[in-house]
Amino acid sequence: MVTHFDNRINEVLVMPVYVYVLLLVVAAVGLAAGYGVAYALLRRRQSNGTQVLEVKAQQTLLEAETQAKEKLLEAKEEAVKIRTAAEQEAREYRAQSQQIEKRLLQKEENLDHKGEDLNRRERELGNQQKALDDIKAKLEESYRDQEKELQRVANMTRQEAQGILMAQVEQDLRNEVARKVRESELAARDESERRAREIVTESIQRIAADQTAEVSVSVLPLPTDELKGRIIGKEGRNIRALQQATGIDLIVDDTPEAVIISGFDPVRREVARVALNKLIVDGRIHPARIEEIVAKSRQEVLQRVKEEGEAAVLELGLQGLHPEVVRHLGILRFRTSYGQQVLNHSKEVAYLAAMMASEIGADVRIAKLSGLLHDIGKSIDHEVEGSHAVIGADLLQRHAVPAQVVHAVRAHHYDEEPHTIEALLLIAADAISAARPGARRESLEAYVKRLEKLEEIANSFQGVQQSYAIQAGREVRILVKPEQIDDTAAQLMARDIAKRIESELSFPGQIRVTVVRETRAIEYAK
Repeated sequence: MVTHFDNRINEVLVMPVYVYVLLLVVAAVGLAAGYGVAYALLRRRQSNGTQVLEVKAQQTLLEAETQAKEKLLEAKEEAVKIRTAAEQEAREYRAQSQQIEKRLLQKEENLDHKGEDLNRRERELGNQQKALDDIKAKLEESYRDQEKELQRVANMTRQEAQGILMAQVEQDLRNEVARKVRESELAARDESERRAREIVTESIQRIAADQTAEVSVSVLPLPTDELKGRIIGKEGRNIRALQQATGIDLIVDDTPEAVIISGFDPVRREVARVALNKLIVDGRIHPARIEEIVAKSRQEVLQRVKEEGEAAVLELGLQGLHPEVVRHLGILRFRTSYGQQVLNHSKEVAYLAAMMASEIGADVRIAKLSGLLHDIGKSIDHEVEGSHAVIGADLLQRHAVPAQVVHAVRAHHYDEEPHTIEALLLIAADAISAARPGARRESLEAYVKRLEKLEEIANSFQGVQQSYAIQAGREVRILVKPEQIDDTAAQLMARDIAKRIESELSFPGQIRVTVVRETRAIEYAK
C-alpha cells in the first residue's frame, strides 16, 4: 500500500518536466516560424527593395518574440500550478495511506488478541471435556457395579428385569388406553343418543301421520241373506264363474249378511269386491254378466292403482319415475303388513327419512325416494322368490332408479350391509314408522305365542335364572346367575339371544334384549 502511493507521487512530480519540454518545443517552433517569416520578408524586401517590407518584417519578428516569451511564461506558470497540485495530492495520499496503515495495524492487533482468547477458550473446553469424560467413566463404572449388585440381590438378569418392567408398563398402558377408550365410547354414545333422540323427536313432531291403520276389505256386507243364493247360482255356476274370472275364493257360510273374499293378491281381492258390489247393484247375476262386470272392474282398479301411485309421487314431489315403478307403487295401496297399509307406511317412512336427512345434511331427495320405494317389492306377485327388499331393489335397478336408492332398498332389512348414510336413515325411519303406537297389529294368538317364544329362547341359555317379555313383546329382560355369568359373558349372551330371536322369530319393529346381572352381599348384625 505505501509503495503504491510513492509511485503515484513520483508520477505526479515527474509530469512538469514533460510539460517544460513541450513548452520549449512550442517556443522553438514559434521562433522558427517568426524567423522564417522575417527571413521571407527580408528576402522580399531585398528583392523588392522596399523599406516598408523591412519594417513589417521587423515588427513581425518582434511580435513573434513577444508571443514566444508570453507562451513560455504561461507554460512556466502552468507548470508551477501543476506541480503545486501534484504535491498537494501527494500529501493527501500520504495522509490517507498512513490512516489506512494505522487501521490495518489496529485490526491485526485485535485479531491477535482474539486468537489468543480462542486458544485460551479451546484449552478450557478441552479441560472441561476431559473432566466430563472422567465423570462419565466413573458413572458407568458405578452403574455397572449397581447393576451387578441388583442382579445379585434380585437373583435375576438385566433382560429378565427389563421383561418384567416392560410387562408392567404394557399392562398399565393397556389399562389406561382401555379406560380412555371406554370414556370416549360412553361420551360418544351419550352424545349420539342425545342427538338421535332430538332428530327423531323433531321428525316425528313434524309429520302428521294417521294413527289408525287401514285394513283391507275381506268381508263384503250384503243387504239380505237372499243374495247369497243368487251369488252361488244354480249348481254353483255363478260363484265358480266369479272365482274363475277374479282368481280369488268366495266363502259363503253362515255369517249373516256377509260374504268373505279370500285371496293372496290384494289387487285381485279388490277387483272381486268391486265386481261383486256392481253385480249386487245391477241385480243381473249370471256367468256372462259376471265376466263383463269383472273386466270393467279390473280396468277401474288398474286405473285406480295408477292414480294412487301418481298421487303418492306428486304428494312427495318425486316426479320423473318410470311408469312401471309408479304402477307398482300404486299396488301398495291395497297391501297391508301387520294391518298397516303399505303405501301409507311408505309415505310416512319417506317423510321421516327426508326430515332426518335434512337435519344431518344428507341427500334429502335420495332419502325421501328410498323411503317411498323401500317396500315396493311387496307389490310383486307372491310367486316371485326372494325377500321383498331384494325383489324391490332388482325392480328399481331395471328401471334406472339411482344406485343410492337401489342400495338403500336392498339393505333396509340387511340383505346387504348398508354403507351410505341414506340407507341407515331408511332403516331408522322404517323402524320408527313400524314401532309407533297403532301402526301395526297382530292377532292375539300370534302375540301370545311370540311372547312365549321370546321367553323360551332366553331360558334356553345356560346361566339364565329368569326371563320376562315386557313392553308388549318389544323387550325381553333376562336375569342371570352372577356366580356363573360375569360382565363380559353377559354382554355376549345379550348378543347371542338377539341373533337367535332374529333367526327364529318374525316380528314388526325391533326387540330390545337386556341381560341383568345382580350381585348381592348380605350380612346379619347379631
